[in-house]
Amino acid sequence: MISVHMAPVPSSTVVAYRDDGPLSRAMGLLVAGQLPPLPPVIAGTFVTGVLLILGVAGTDGLAVFAPAVTLLLAGPGSTHAHDGRVDWLVPPILRLIEYSFVAACGFAHQVHPVLVFLLLGALAFHHYDLVYRLRQRVYPPSWLGTLGLGWDGRMMVVSLVALMGPMTVGYVLLAVYLWALFGWESLTCWLAAPQSGVEAADMETQD
Repeated sequence: MISVHMAPVPSSTVVAYRDDGPLSRAMGLLVAGQLPPLPPVIAGTFVTGVLLILGVAGTDGLAVFAPAVTLLLAGPGSTHAHDGRVDWLVPPILRLIEYSFVAACGFAHQVHPVLVFLLLGALAFHHYDLVYRLRQRVYPPSWLGTLGLGWDGRMMVVSLVALMGPMTVGYVLLAVYLWALFGWESLTCWLAAPQSGVEAADMETQD
């Protein structure tokens, strides 16, 4: 019989939607939630967007350093309560940054489109699963954010692979790892989730 510990849903689901990794969470502890999250994330989006638009996502290009810049800007806001009127924009902006960076680096290094979309599919599956869990009040364990690397860690891995190569091998290994991790954890979690609790959460959502 499968037994999985069900972690409680945090008070702010917006923070949970961020999908922060260990690096981002560590930077957030330094400012103790005092930094508003949205302005730095918008700045990080601008920096990343400019670098990618300029077409410098090659191995020797500056775009490989975009994850570090984004982390320095967006990471400290990870511990903020995200209780502002428009702070809900932070998670989708982080998704846009991560997906765009992964796709741009892959295509710039002639990684086969199937591999690029395979990696993006693993990320999309994880984020969809996260959204649905929070709707059902079934939150993933804290270790998943660590092993899943978070948006910050995954971008760092892609950046390091771009600097060190080979990109195709790196994308294959990262995609296989993330699909195995997110797929296995999601399957075991939902199989172990109490059916009555899920149904109750559905009724509360409809009310």
